[in-house]
Amino acid sequence: MTVDTMPIAAGDLAALLGSRLCHDLVSPLGAIGNGVELLEMSTDFPGIAQSAEMRLIAEAVAAARTRIQAYRMAFGMAQGDQRIGRAELGRLLEGIAAQGRLQITLDAAGDFPRPEIRMLTLALMCVETALPWGGRVIVLRDGAAWRLVAECDRARVDPDLWAWLDGRQPRPLAPSEVHFALLAEAARAQSRPLRHEFDATGGEIAF
Repeated sequence: MTVDTMPIAAGDLAALLGSRLCHDLVSPLGAIGNGVELLEMSTDFPGIAQSAEMRLIAEAVAAARTRIQAYRMAFGMAQGDQRIGRAELGRLLEGIAAQGRLQITLDAAGDFPRPEIRMLTLALMCVETALPWGGRVIVLRDGAAWRLVAECDRARVDPDLWAWLDGRQPRPLAPSEVHFALLAEAARAQSRPLRHEFDATGGEIAF
């Protein structure tokens, strides 16, 4: 008997892979984090919780877990009926800011469709690329519209990278730049036009 199967789009296949990788990495990181907490509470190792070595391990685990959470939002599957609460989004942005050079302020209320948060996370990665020396970002939501407004003392803007958001592909992307292509793809899938403008002191992405 022949069973017909629905083909998986290339973008969905990549998102499934991203979800699988993030899921499989979360468990061992959680185990390491739990082990660190148990060591800190143990009476067999007095003072270990205040040691520089233990603090380094704990901070590294926290940073990895935060980064994987951001990757799960950006690169994983995003079904239209899934929603993200304001508190969860706030924690995600706080974690991203804590592990990088951006100061991120969230100005939004309610809960949000997961595909929008996927686009938001990818857009934030694009802003990080343009602001490698740090800066300030305000994330605003008005109705269904999002704006990421960035200010900085010094930016690095590569026009060939930002051209990907306009549907042009002037050069291949490095692995560290893949979020530009993914944001453009997500915008097309959601029928949400992208608008962006950046110069030496900042700019914005809107969708």
